[in-house]
Amino acid sequence: MHRQKNKDISRRSLLKACAVALPAVLAAPVFGRVSAVCAAPPAGKKMLIIYYSRSGNTRAVAEQIQGLTGADIFELKTITPYPKEHRATTEQAKREQESGYRPPLSAKPDNPAAYDIIFIGSPNWWGTLAMPFFTFLEEYKLSGKTVIPFMTHGGSGFGRALADIKALCPDAVLVDGLAIRSGQVQSAQPDITQWLKAIGMLK
Repeated sequence: MHRQKNKDISRRSLLKACAVALPAVLAAPVFGRVSAVCAAPPAGKKMLIIYYSRSGNTRAVAEQIQGLTGADIFELKTITPYPKEHRATTEQAKREQESGYRPPLSAKPDNPAAYDIIFIGSPNWWGTLAMPFFTFLEEYKLSGKTVIPFMTHGGSGFGRALADIKALCPDAVLVDGLAIRSGQVQSAQPDITQWLKAIGMLK
């Protein structure tokens, strides 16, 4: 009799716990992804953030990630800077994308191979990574690395960027990424923190 009563209490407790947890699960943000792979906790792992930023939005996200994780950080730069005017940049980026042009880089990390976990951050240009990242990733395939993408955008999220990263880095482990609207960058730290915890980069 007592055993059955205990079973009933345990069953009620379990149902109550599920009822409390379910709304939280449903309310959790959904991050752009190619797979459900999550990185192991970064204890003993070397982390690097590589980003490209023309307007400063992606830089702001990269610096927030750096502040939370302590990762090393590096900004890609092109030999010929993109125009300061937004429309001129978008037109140039479209021409480069259509022609397959890869802008030469004036600054790139010395030794990405020394890192285990590499964040790559880019604005969304015509539905994918900014062209400097195509230059970088075609040279450094990041084979065997854990690659974590993040992107700033005007409403199109990752677009096809995740598929392009997977194609450019076929032997890397691609972890769930985070896409942030450009207008929300300055208030994005709670979302960034939640994302980093969800993928095992923060305790």
